[in-house]
Amino acid sequence: MFRALKSLSVKRWPWLLLACTALLLLATGLYFQYSLNYQPCIKCIYVRAAFAGILLAALLALVAPKQSLVRLLSIFTWLAAAVYGAMQAQELVTIEQTLASGGFTTCALFADFPAWLALDNWFPVVFAVTGTCGGVDWQFLGLSMAEWSRFILAAYAVVGLLVLLSQFTKRSKNPYM
Repeated sequence: MFRALKSLSVKRWPWLLLACTALLLLATGLYFQYSLNYQPCIKCIYVRAAFAGILLAALLALVAPKQSLVRLLSIFTWLAAAVYGAMQAQELVTIEQTLASGGFTTCALFADFPAWLALDNWFPVVFAVTGTCGGVDWQFLGLSMAEWSRFILAAYAVVGLLVLLSQFTKRSKNPYM
């Protein structure tokens, strides 16, 4: 399995697939915001930034997937973004559950991106906070958007970890793998 994953990681199409899925999820978030008028809270924006990080990692690897350094940098960026996003989604799920059980909690109203990565200032259409945390406006199969995001980002993290571990195996000599 690890040899197959390593073999896939040096090809462009798996990285293109990763980029397409992350872009699709970003576009879905923007559709919910601008077409269905579900305004994103700070945690939603951080989750959105995680999907953007995964997209960036995939695009970086698309440039030169056979270069070990580029590939490893992409994988680490992918993993960091996925883990960060899953943690933010988990925090949002906790906020939703607290409010649903009658408790009280709140979150920040403005993004706290570092000065060197002021996404909310550079791309306010995508990363501006316009809502508050905790409202469950949408569900699919009984799960909120935060729960789906947590699941998807955790899956990204698991796959990213497997791809990282595969980098330490020797590639198969078989040209068909």
